Amino acid sequence: MHPDEVPTSAELVRRLVRAQFPEWAELPVERVASFGTDHALYRLGGGLVVRLPRREVNERSLLSERRWLPLLAPHLPLAVPLPLAHGQPGHGYPFEWSVYRWLEGMPAEHEPIADPEQAADDLAAFIIALQRIDPTGGPTPGPQNAFRGVALERFDERTRASIAELRVDATALWEHALAAPPWDRAPVWHHGDLDVRNLLVTEGRLSGVIDFGCLGVGDPACDIAVAWKVLPADCRDRFREKLAVGDATWTRARGWVLSQAVNALTYYTLETNRMLVLEARRWLAEVTTERP
Repeated sequence: MHPDEVPTSAELVRRLVRAQFPEWAELPVERVASFGTDHALYRLGGGLVVRLPRREVNERSLLSERRWLPLLAPHLPLAVPLPLAHGQPGHGYPFEWSVYRWLEGMPAEHEPIADPEQAADDLAAFIIALQRIDPTGGPTPGPQNAFRGVALERFDERTRASIAELRVDATALWEHALAAPPWDRAPVWHHGDLDVRNLLVTEGRLSGVIDFGCLGVGDPACDIAVAWKVLPADCRDRFREKLAVGDATWTRARGWVLSQAVNALTYYTLETNRMLVLEARRWLAEVTTERP
């Protein structure tokens, strides 16, 4: 998936678990179907999941999760993963890794949401709860969280290059997003990667949020982007009203979706990350066909 990633396998996980957590040594290990772009995931028995960073930068996001998720979880209305054990490098694998409790539910990419309006309400409630948590000491944007929460200008050169490479009519939309006034209030917590891969659905309703590798404090527009990534067009106004999102933040959020879509489509292929390529194509269509 990435040219510089460290390979993993079920056998590696068995060896690491056997050496460091012998109480789980006899549990079966199975690669998770939704394998993840930054961390490799392996089911450990029926109730656990092993999360291994693919690259050094992803190890830093894992360490951030370890620190902050136990503090954030009690304040959030949807289930989030909690680390149970901290693994160390070994057997040729160079990074720290973690064991989490397995959360029930299916990713929204596989399990349809029964009521999109309810999903709009649930997503708004999750974001509101996250933003209300004291951000003091929280991780600021940087490589470890893919610069989620920064001003869009950080991605200007790459996004323009991707738009040109894909030959899509999106430059005016991107410039409109860049021209939006920046976030001028105190930084707030954001998940940073709210899309169908990271939302769990149980019996048709959102039940959990996973993969906090892009967690941080900054501009919340990167979370508002879920309006185009997950929600149908006729539910976006409801979502926006619940959050009381102003024009500037809404415009920046649309810019986030555009930037992530075109940059994903010029980085990944159907062979390296089929699911994300298909999703990015859909995101691009959503933001370029909707009127500003």
